[in-house]
Amino acid sequence: MISDTLYHAACRNRDVSEEIIREYEAEGPELMPVATPKSKPQQPREVTAADLIAHGVRDAVALIGYRGYYRDTLGEPGRNDRGIYDDALMVYSPEVYATFNANTDPSRYATGIASLATGVWRYKIGIHGLSKPARLQYRALVQAGPVTVIRDKQGPDTGMFGINIHRGGVSTTSSLGCQTIHPDQWTAFLALVEAEMKRHALKSVPYLLIER
Repeated sequence: MISDTLYHAACRNRDVSEEIIREYEAEGPELMPVATPKSKPQQPREVTAADLIAHGVRDAVALIGYRGYYRDTLGEPGRNDRGIYDDALMVYSPEVYATFNANTDPSRYATGIASLATGVWRYKIGIHGLSKPARLQYRALVQAGPVTVIRDKQGPDTGMFGINIHRGGVSTTSSLGCQTIHPDQWTAFLALVEAEMKRHALKSVPYLLIER
């Protein structure tokens, strides 16, 4: 069994410790789940459509993330918290509109840790966790081009950093800068994105991140 001390050490360095974290969460003591809204985001389709158009996104299929969607109702009021699912991510196409509870921030504060900058970035289907053992890798949305991140205490940085859109955890949002979907909603999210990309014969989709 993984000890509490080893688990928390792994959380501080989860890029090399994912296996330890998953084993603890599967077999260790029950942990408090990360704060999550009681329901999925209720934003109307027409509001999301207007935001996409305002930012020049007119692709057949688009993703849009709202950082701080639950800013005043989850966590500390008026603050964009880290380590909780207080953000939202929507999937939009002519045929589909769906909303998901998400996290758009790193799980903690640390010098150099990345936060994806607001803007429009391109994503494609790929494999998350390529640096990990094969059994810990899985299909997700990965960068289809460079992104800009803001690093704590260091500032902007642009490149291919593996800032993916992937499954979050129950007791952690599982992010070193990635965008993460609540684990209970991950399977439905990925299946929907893949289906819409296939329907419209797309190799990549835009992801618009804006701040509330």
